[in-house]
Amino acid sequence: MKKIYTSFREAISDIEDGSTLMVGGFGLCGIPENLILALRDRNVKDLTIISNNCGVDDWGLGLLLKNKQIKKMIGSYVGENKEFERQVLSGEIKVELIPQGTLAEKIRAGGAGVPAFYTPAGVGTMIAENKEKREFNGKTYVLEEALVADFSIVRAWKGDSMGNLVYRKTARNFNPIIATAGKVTIAEVELLCKTGEIDPNMIHTPNVYVQRMIQGDQEKRIERKTIIGKGNGR
Repeated sequence: MKKIYTSFREAISDIEDGSTLMVGGFGLCGIPENLILALRDRNVKDLTIISNNCGVDDWGLGLLLKNKQIKKMIGSYVGENKEFERQVLSGEIKVELIPQGTLAEKIRAGGAGVPAFYTPAGVGTMIAENKEKREFNGKTYVLEEALVADFSIVRAWKGDSMGNLVYRKTARNFNPIIATAGKVTIAEVELLCKTGEIDPNMIHTPNVYVQRMIQGDQEKRIERKTIIGKGNGR
């Protein structure tokens, strides 16, 4: 049995100022909404955040950004967050932008215990400056180091009392690898079930990677709503 919390604030109570935190999700899809809100309410400062992007101005990681809780952001996409853009241009926040595939592999490698790997992505650009390079079969590759975090917070669709997790659709993009790369992984789940209720063949994150769990409802906001009309007789 894993430790199952009933308070989001209690679940993140030992995340301290200066912690490195991995946060699951892709855009606003699959983000641990309630855990992020609890971090905002606790006002934890000087965080290094590793995530695909930094949310939007009024939701997700954008809430921590607006509250000046993030010291450094490591991600692959600035997105449409105007406050993020403002803080970057004013020098209020440090940013490390990484090609999305490289970011995913850095996290995956960290979770697998692989300290570094070679990739062709970024060769010949600023990304490769001051990094070790080697040739394999006549092609140049750059050495990238793995990423790990003090804490990983993820969101799953379903979890059982042992800590096994199942994600749905786009939420599988970053959550599974981020769940493996934190020293402590906290999972926010929509549905909490008994052990044995999840088909073992459907488990995406085995319980060995998860230390804490909490169940909570989600708003599931849409980052950009697009409506297709029926104009012109269609």
